[in-house]
Amino acid sequence: MWRTLANLWPYMWPQERPDLRGRVLWASFFLVLAKILTVGIPYFYKWATDALNGVNSAQGWLPLVLTGAVTLVVAYNIARVVSVALNQLRDSLFASVGQYAVRILAYQTFVHMHQLSLRFHLERRTGGLSRIIERGTKGIETIVRFTILNTLPTLLEFALTAAIFGFSYGLSYLVVISATVVLYGWFTIKASDWRITIRREMNDSDTDANTKAIDSLLNFETVKYFGNETMEADRYDRSMARYEKAATETWTSLGWLNFGQGVIFSAGMGIAMVMSAMEVRAGTQTIGDFVFINALLMQLSVPLNFIGFVYREIRQGLTDMEEMFNLLDIRQEVKDRPGAPDLVVAQGAIRFEDVRFGYDPERQILRGVSFEVPAGKSVAIVGPSGAGKSTISRLLFRFYDLDSGRITIDGQDISEVRQESVRKSIGIVPQDTVLFNDTIRYNIRYGRPSASDEEVQKAADLAQISRFIELLPDGFDTMVGERGLKLSGGEKQRVAIARTLLKSPPILVLDEATSALDTHTEQDIQSALQLVSRHRTTLTIAHRLSTIIDADEIIVLRAGVIVERGSHRDLLQSNGLYAEMWRMQREESEAEETLRRAREADALGILDRKRPTETV
Repeated sequence: MWRTLANLWPYMWPQERPDLRGRVLWASFFLVLAKILTVGIPYFYKWATDALNGVNSAQGWLPLVLTGAVTLVVAYNIARVVSVALNQLRDSLFASVGQYAVRILAYQTFVHMHQLSLRFHLERRTGGLSRIIERGTKGIETIVRFTILNTLPTLLEFALTAAIFGFSYGLSYLVVISATVVLYGWFTIKASDWRITIRREMNDSDTDANTKAIDSLLNFETVKYFGNETMEADRYDRSMARYEKAATETWTSLGWLNFGQGVIFSAGMGIAMVMSAMEVRAGTQTIGDFVFINALLMQLSVPLNFIGFVYREIRQGLTDMEEMFNLLDIRQEVKDRPGAPDLVVAQGAIRFEDVRFGYDPERQILRGVSFEVPAGKSVAIVGPSGAGKSTISRLLFRFYDLDSGRITIDGQDISEVRQESVRKSIGIVPQDTVLFNDTIRYNIRYGRPSASDEEVQKAADLAQISRFIELLPDGFDTMVGERGLKLSGGEKQRVAIARTLLKSPPILVLDEATSALDTHTEQDIQSALQLVSRHRTTLTIAHRLSTIIDADEIIVLRAGVIVERGSHRDLLQSNGLYAEMWRMQREESEAEETLRRAREADALGILDRKRPTETV
């Protein structure tokens, strides 16, 4: 708890914002002024009561007494209004400080999420992360507001109240009030700590339910394909049932907490009132004193009850923020070295030198891979599933650091230059193009956000997608849907190609860019890819060998080791793994073609049988 509060302090007193620090000071001034006035309000009530009994108990306030009880009643209510006004002024001044803290911490968390490695994001669930950040930002606002705006004022009010009882009514009253407050605080803290465990269970269930909901909705089509709507609903309901149980326990425990607080304070207040009543009967106190003690204790009950509320809110806020700060504490796996320069690409030659890498230390993916992609040339990498093909593209983008070896671009080790400069120099057309749920224009412009509409149009023309876009009712402003689901696979690939053309990088990676497409669409996309890769250093991760027969060199991977390399013709002549893969794919293609022709013939036969017979 103390570590979290210490982490929050720079945002409550931001060094880079003197205007906000000024607001904190003014808010603190009005806070103190409001509490002094609040403690003084019951005096007007006491003096008015005594004035109605014909007793002048307002020492030093004789002018007010001379004007009568009505004036004191008016003054009492004016003081209450001014106290409320000061509190609202304090809250208004501090509002921007709290919201600034929320925005900055949320921004830093968002940036940190993007700085973490791909390994982290592959192991986490997006729905759970979004929920953690959402609750964390709300927890920040709660803690920042209640720490300064409520905890300090409550402590100040109790100190002033204790001083009044001690000086005006003696040690016995001070002991009773202090014992009541201490017992009240102890009970509140113990009960709230017990409730925190229940709150954590509720949060975990909430996160789990939200994760399942988002995961299911993101995979809407898959759920429909297999008819598993009921199964998904049951999984979600089981998580919500755990949330329901924990939430019910949370509200039940809150009822017991409030009841215990009421019993403790009522007991303390009852003792003090009995003591005062006895002194009134003995003539050592006036009716005004009895009313004053009652009013002061009733007034103290508000901040005391608020202490319980504030403590609960702070602890719950800390619980909500706990995972968010844990995210911020996760070490950034791939970091730039201090003072690292930008990558300078003159030609774009890529070189892998004895690269070894594994996602798990006990399972190596690449085992001493060495190859070169000369500037302006095309090199393709093929191999069975799990050979490490896509890992090579991820390492080139420096999503991970190597276990050993080097990757250089124009002789510069990419681990010694800034990551941002490396990724700016490389464009990619992936197998599964995931688009943002925005317009086609936005998704193409994502390659270079500063591009003009004319440049976006030109990139779409080169990617051969302009005609399709023009046929859409909203043209370039057409929304593509979640992950681009409103577009076909070929259309999404063309958007990805246009995006890469707009980026215009010197190095291009084609990561199985057509493997998910049908043969006809693949042929159309292939011509666009050839246009994109022209005069660029191109690394192609290929599944269909027919797409890379023109590559300057083909590298064959198996189990993370290069087993063959050469041109398409040379590899076929060597009759190794590549030649075997080629024969298998040719047989599959021929079988598909035979099946397609058979279906066409069947369709034509059905049409012929349906034609009416001619009469001679």
